[in-house]
Amino acid sequence: MVDLKLLYQDLVRFETELWSAVDARLRANCALQLTWFEVMRVLGRRGGCRVLDIAGEFGITAGGTSKVVDRLEAAGYCRRRANPDDRRSSIIQLTPTGHRVVTKAEKVFEDELETRVGSVLPERSLEQLATSLADLRAAHRLSARQEPS
Repeated sequence: MVDLKLLYQDLVRFETELWSAVDARLRANCALQLTWFEVMRVLGRRGGCRVLDIAGEFGITAGGTSKVVDRLEAAGYCRRRANPDDRRSSIIQLTPTGHRVVTKAEKVFEDELETRVGSVLPERSLEQLATSLADLRAAHRLSARQEPS
């Protein structure tokens, strides 16, 4: 029988180690921290969105997300424009500089994931891991919706 406490420990520790390794590589090669890169990837994929959309994607607060967006905007990687559908919010989009940086960082990100994960586990194990993690996340989201507030 699998020791769930040990599994938890390994999963959390690996996530921390992986985050640190990817972050260090992005900082060294692109002068970009992983937190910024993650938000920029969302902006690039969506072509523009609200702070609430980004926060929802990561399951974090709008306040924390807004602070990251403020820093990205100050660095020249994104800009806010008026939201035509809601005057209370803005649409955030990558700038041309932001697009260039995230494109470069994407390659660094993929290389580091290949080094740390893809080259370690066989394809079948990676597929099983991906399926298992998706199942666990879906079960968590379902149970969170069913919990009383």
